[in-house]
Amino acid sequence: MLDAPEQDHPAQMNNPTPFSPMPCTISDVERDTGVAKETLRVWERRYAFPQPQRDPFGERLYPLEQVHKLRLVKRLIDLGFRPGKVIGYTSQELQSLAEKTTAGNRPRPADAGDLAPYLELCRNHDSDALRRKLSQALLVMGLRNFVVDLMAPLTGAIGDSWACGDLGVWQEHLLTETLQMVLRSAIFSMPPTNSQGGTPRPRILLTTTPQEKHGLGLLMCEALMVAEGAGCYSLGPQTPLPDIVEAARALQVDVVTLSFSTSMNTRHVLDALKELRVRLPESVALWAGGGNSALRRRAPAYVQVLTLTDVASALADWRGDQRRHTAA
Repeated sequence: MLDAPEQDHPAQMNNPTPFSPMPCTISDVERDTGVAKETLRVWERRYAFPQPQRDPFGERLYPLEQVHKLRLVKRLIDLGFRPGKVIGYTSQELQSLAEKTTAGNRPRPADAGDLAPYLELCRNHDSDALRRKLSQALLVMGLRNFVVDLMAPLTGAIGDSWACGDLGVWQEHLLTETLQMVLRSAIFSMPPTNSQGGTPRPRILLTTTPQEKHGLGLLMCEALMVAEGAGCYSLGPQTPLPDIVEAARALQVDVVTLSFSTSMNTRHVLDALKELRVRLPESVALWAGGGNSALRRRAPAYVQVLTLTDVASALADWRGDQRRHTAA
């Protein structure tokens, strides 16, 4: 005789075991938040946060709510706060502080309307519609206004949404890649500038140093320079310093422009700038931009620090200096 089939227990049917997200390893947290492993260990000892669990082998495991708070802490550090000042706050307090700080610092889009529709298209994974909407805004606003008044605040909003957990890492990457695609297309479609048969002046090399993997800010700077008639050679991100020097000599550039995001160690920023200034020809100007605090607080005199809105005036000043030098 066959055994009767086992019946599901009513309590199990009505109360299924809830899904419990897996905690993150220290490597996962470093990759997700941008906070280095050693920094996480230092904060754990100094501030008693984060407070990881341990697996059977003694390795650290971080609950997702702690990872979320670490994102917010990292965002505020990028905005200029010291870890000891903010790490004791709750996630809600951190999010409120980040929103207040960025609302006061971020440029508002002039003719682009609300940023929310762009973020919503990303949440809906509609990259085609997002690309069309960005392209339409570019046509209406023109390249310079598109970069300064839409892309700059939008990239800030992307960072805020990621830090608050509103956008996942892959959604942030999707939006960033779409922005880069639209911007590269705009750069390639710019009409050539009349430069008496040669390369438009100044000739500018754009790149980042090996520790700096972020390239969107560099691309925005290139777009503004091309719009002002400069001749640009972009090497993309993470170029070794000797290769930057070699490329500058081979291409006979007038300016080397570097971008440094908030995530890069300030000492590495200053060391890279110092080494490049020593190794580059004296005639080659060194420009730098980005949100890194080393540029705001400790920039050496031999580096011209630029924001996106400074690009046009910097190019005009360079050309004025060249005219005066030629006339002398």
